[in-house]
Amino acid sequence: MSGVMVLVILGVFIALLFDYSNGMQDAANMLATAIASHAMTPIQAIILVSSFTFLGPIIGGTAVANTIGSFVDVSDLGNIFSLTVILSGLGGAIIWNFLTWWFGLPVSSSQALVGGLVGVVIVAAGPGHVVWGFELTDGFHLKGVAKIVGALFLSPILGFFLGGLLHRIMVFALRAAKPSANKYLRAFQWLTTAALAFSHGTNDAQKGMGVIAMILVLGGISGQFYVPFWVILASATAITIGTLTGGWRIVRTLGFGIYKVRPIHALDAQLTSAGVILAASALGAPVSTTQVVSTAIMGVGTSERPKSVHWGTAKHIFGTWLITIPGAASVSIAIYGLIQLAGKFF
Repeated sequence: MSGVMVLVILGVFIALLFDYSNGMQDAANMLATAIASHAMTPIQAIILVSSFTFLGPIIGGTAVANTIGSFVDVSDLGNIFSLTVILSGLGGAIIWNFLTWWFGLPVSSSQALVGGLVGVVIVAAGPGHVVWGFELTDGFHLKGVAKIVGALFLSPILGFFLGGLLHRIMVFALRAAKPSANKYLRAFQWLTTAALAFSHGTNDAQKGMGVIAMILVLGGISGQFYVPFWVILASATAITIGTLTGGWRIVRTLGFGIYKVRPIHALDAQLTSAGVILAASALGAPVSTTQVVSTAIMGVGTSERPKSVHWGTAKHIFGTWLITIPGAASVSIAIYGLIQLAGKFF
């Protein structure tokens, strides 16, 4: 087996491991509010979330994958070198995901992937191999890093304001409701939690799909960028397994550490998050489920009782977001450096 083929197989495996770590990191985002509001038991929640997370990438198309597969371009560097660079970037994102999961920190897997790949590409090949996309040569048609960063920046802001707006509307609509209405609000959460899980699978699994499609092109397996069905199925399976096995360390942070979540808060946060993420997926914009869900909860809490929002926890989360891109970039650069160093001895 040639060295290129070994790297392709290793790259596919590592990309699926990233999908797994993504599901493990983001499981809490979908479980937290449903469990905290007592809409369902943890077992019921994990079964529902896993099922719809799997369906998301199967049905949701490949628009996000196309964006992810084109924000760095190392196709002119040769098979071995280009694949080594991409694998280093993936490795940095995965290690960052596992580290933050271990400490119970809800971070953005999307930011980790962007940081890991952009960081190592700049060091290994130069900034010219990053598709920055900030030039307005195509009018307002964003692409590359500009499109990804723009989506990552705008989506949590939308989550915050739309979450607050929806909560105000719901409170007004239910102003004469009796406490027994909570039973129906909990029941509706089966639908909104399913929608959130589906949107997560649609957006997040496509990130691994895009990287695998890129690896197949760099390895000479595919003549052009496209996502085969087996890649879609493999990514859907990997992110679903990650969802089944992770998330419990972060459930408490999101479900109890930001705001005291009752059924109406959970329903509003879930519906807001699902809407924002599905809209982004349709536009091919990769977003962070963690960021959208967290800010939706903050928006809901702020619209009702700002002083009751645990802003200390919120600041901690924001701080983690700020260091994710440089943190993942540093790890990926270190991995690349170790590979280069090892190459001198073997």
